[in-house]
Amino acid sequence: QVQLVESGGGLVQAGGSLRLSCAASGRAFTRSAMGWFRQAPGKEREFVAAISWSGGSTAYADSVKGRFTISRNNAKITVYLQMNSLKPEDTAVYYCAADLHSPPTAATMGGYEYDSWGRGTQVTVSS
Repeated sequence: QVQLVESGGGLVQAGGSLRLSCAASGRAFTRSAMGWFRQAPGKEREFVAAISWSGGSTAYADSVKGRFTISRNNAKITVYLQMNSLKPEDTAVYYCAADLHSPPTAATMGGYEYDSWGRGTQVTVSS
């Protein structure tokens, strides 16, 4: 298991930016695909972005392509989500997750494949 703690959420106006961070404990992080998911009130959790072990492969939901960027620093055992051009519909609780069984080049998109989850950080975008 990997312990995950998200930070960086907050209130921002539409068009603004935020950078979320997810700090992990345990060296298993370096062999885990990492993902960001979000859940808005009354909606199901949805995939946002994912990154492979080395960072060489990434995947994004269509709704965030071109606006969000996922990255990782294995030395700091941290994964980031840079969110630009934020929209009110991006308002949600954002969760970080680790897929401990992923192949090295996989940017896992299925939430059911993730083994460890953080508690989430709230992002609110005002219009």
